[in-house]
Amino acid sequence: MRKEELHLKFFMCVIQSRQLVRTPQRTEWIMTHEEHHAAKTLGIGKAIAVLTSGGDAQGMNAAVRAVVRVGIFTGARVFFVHEGYQGLVDGGDHIREATWESVSMMLQLGGTVIGSARCKDFREREGRLRAAHNLVKLGITNLCVIGGDGSLTGADTFRSEWSDLLSDLQKAGKITAEEATKSNYLNIVGLVGSIDNDFCGTDMTIGTDSALHRIIEIVDAITTTAQSHQRTFVLEVMGRHCGYLALVTSLSCGADWVFIPECPPDDDWEDHLCRRLSETRTRGSRLNIIIVAEGAIDRNGKPITSESIKDLVVKRLGYDTRVTVLGHVQRGGTPSAFDRILGSRMGVEAVMALLEATPDTPACVVSLSGNQAVRLPLMECVQVTKDVTKAMAERKFDEAMKLRGRSFMNNWEVYKLLAHIRPPVSKSGSHTVAVMNVGAPAAGMNAAVRSTVRIGLIQGNRVLVVHDGFEGLAKGQIEEAGWSYVGGWTGQGGSKLGTKRTLPRKSFEQISANITKFNIQGLIIVGGFEAYTGGLELMEGRKQYDELCIPFVVIPATVSNNVPGSDFSVGADTALNTICMTCDRIKQSAAGTKRRVFIIETMGGYCGYLATMAGLAAGADAAYIFEEPFTIRDLQVNVEHLVQKMKTTVKRGLVLRNEKCNENYSTDFIFNLYSEEGKGIFDSRKNVLGHMQQGGSPTPFDRNFATKMGAKAMNWMSGKIKESYRNGRIFANTPDSGCVLGMRKRALVFQPVTELKEQTDFEHRIPKEQWWLKLRPILKILAKYEIDLDTSEHAHLEHISRKRSGEAPA
Repeated sequence: MRKEELHLKFFMCVIQSRQLVRTPQRTEWIMTHEEHHAAKTLGIGKAIAVLTSGGDAQGMNAAVRAVVRVGIFTGARVFFVHEGYQGLVDGGDHIREATWESVSMMLQLGGTVIGSARCKDFREREGRLRAAHNLVKLGITNLCVIGGDGSLTGADTFRSEWSDLLSDLQKAGKITAEEATKSNYLNIVGLVGSIDNDFCGTDMTIGTDSALHRIIEIVDAITTTAQSHQRTFVLEVMGRHCGYLALVTSLSCGADWVFIPECPPDDDWEDHLCRRLSETRTRGSRLNIIIVAEGAIDRNGKPITSESIKDLVVKRLGYDTRVTVLGHVQRGGTPSAFDRILGSRMGVEAVMALLEATPDTPACVVSLSGNQAVRLPLMECVQVTKDVTKAMAERKFDEAMKLRGRSFMNNWEVYKLLAHIRPPVSKSGSHTVAVMNVGAPAAGMNAAVRSTVRIGLIQGNRVLVVHDGFEGLAKGQIEEAGWSYVGGWTGQGGSKLGTKRTLPRKSFEQISANITKFNIQGLIIVGGFEAYTGGLELMEGRKQYDELCIPFVVIPATVSNNVPGSDFSVGADTALNTICMTCDRIKQSAAGTKRRVFIIETMGGYCGYLATMAGLAAGADAAYIFEEPFTIRDLQVNVEHLVQKMKTTVKRGLVLRNEKCNENYSTDFIFNLYSEEGKGIFDSRKNVLGHMQQGGSPTPFDRNFATKMGAKAMNWMSGKIKESYRNGRIFANTPDSGCVLGMRKRALVFQPVTELKEQTDFEHRIPKEQWWLKLRPILKILAKYEIDLDTSEHAHLEHISRKRSGEAPA
């Protein structure tokens, strides 16, 4: 058995036999010296090359950074391949060994720092022969390719030919028999970098979220001028073969119409479109937004262009119409927090996949499913991606939609409901559902309310909105909402309904009276931890008040992301991006002045989600949180780490502190400690971000997530009301009639609030188990701390067919 395989087997045995130690606050692994040594020697004797190919995508740099640093952490040598496959073919200075410092300050940069190029040479066998020669001479047998399906297909071809290429090189005398033996097989792992999100097998490709940020920024800006002049705007976004950007943009901005290549409109679409636009204007709207994917076609395969749509609207309706083609601005700019974290996680997983690979392991692609990293056979994903294109070429559009996956189809179904179905004039559903906001404001709350109201109206229900949370419900601050009431709410931050932290227990009598007065038969609560605890109180109150025996569902919406039953909360992504943007500017300031350390305080209550994820996205040196208790010795280690860092070319530091991570080690204390210990070595500064984290326009993720959550909650509510109808009235007293709607791993699920009680730390207002805590070692490793890399829960190889038949992720 080879030495490397022994290392790997030893490491995996160590992982499986570790002793788990629990304390009231945390769960931790006890490591022996041998275990730590095994983790640090996984990559010894191995070399990894990383390249970016094809079109650039924001977040590629985060992936490159993670591959380099985790590779070095495991003892491997890591090489940059500049200019994609062209650099692999040309060799020489194009393939250079990377250092820890060479990937510093890459996280916040768009594009790809190591360059990308289309390469004709690599498509020919002669070019691949030269590439193989360059890799063998450097002892590189592991290749991480970040690119689209064309780039990954090329990598798989390269791998399948590897033995023959080595044989030819040896016959030609270009490599020795010993070199051929040492490099007898090539491992390939792919990461998908593409703003189009056109690769089947992953929910999101690197760069997609950032592209959506660019698009939404422009849509929001255009909306203001369109309203001023009562204009119609036609926006063309990228997506030659995939309509994901166009589809999610339409959901995120409440567009009147979207054209995507996977689902061409019906033959009479011109009439339908014009009727839709005129109805919108009749209801009082001062603008129309139409989103077009660049590859949009009709049922006959004829292109539908933005200019042809403009001509149609002007000719038929006479509206003042403008066209905006966004073009390559969608590829540019700073990557979003989501893409930085995605790139970092995928980079770590890619290194582990490479180091664990054997000659029999198929080339794999690391992808995202829900919030989980999964490994899929590369060519299975490529084949399904090609099948989509083939289905569209053969005009089998229903098949193309199915091949895109359930997440894509869910987006499409919600869009069709909100945009193409006319709300009925009569309330045929005859149910009355109320919606309210509870807790602190969170960006995306308004999008959830809009979706809830409009889906309710489409179902024929009467929808009421409650102002100021449970307090407003007790005071009767309730009114009926029509279709236009929530117009334009998707992109607005804060809470249009008003929200308070007041809980219902003290006002049961008044709340019960108003439930009867307004004939409320179901309640949708959009909010944070108070919404969840308020739901528990409503369940308790049912024992005294029959009026409270109505179905209710909580949609988690809080920047803290601390609601039990959900891995994500509406609003957390927006807050995360706000922190990230601030950290970028602060790091830039520190880089300019040199030898400066910033201590940043984030919100989150006792939940360290924002501090941890922002630390990962911004490249922080440390992130102090309540869930991972720390001592003065830990602070001392961090200071010493920064002292050593100031001796390198990276003369700056960033430290994040969750607002309630420790009662005594306050932000001021940590600032004073760093200031004292850093005298003569570095200066310290502090910044408390405060309530700016709760404000701002919601990100595309929060708009889309909130819209789908609202739609799913209202669909559940309609079914639950019918189920609870007894003897001429609604009576719901079962545990499953009061739920939290949450994202759990790969699916949106309804969980009774009473069942979530055991999973809750009520004193600190957090779930007892939080998935993101497993990402904290990545943060520390990428900051160059000597810690364990826990791979006990790394992704295993799955098959795309099995994955696609499972639950649909959000």
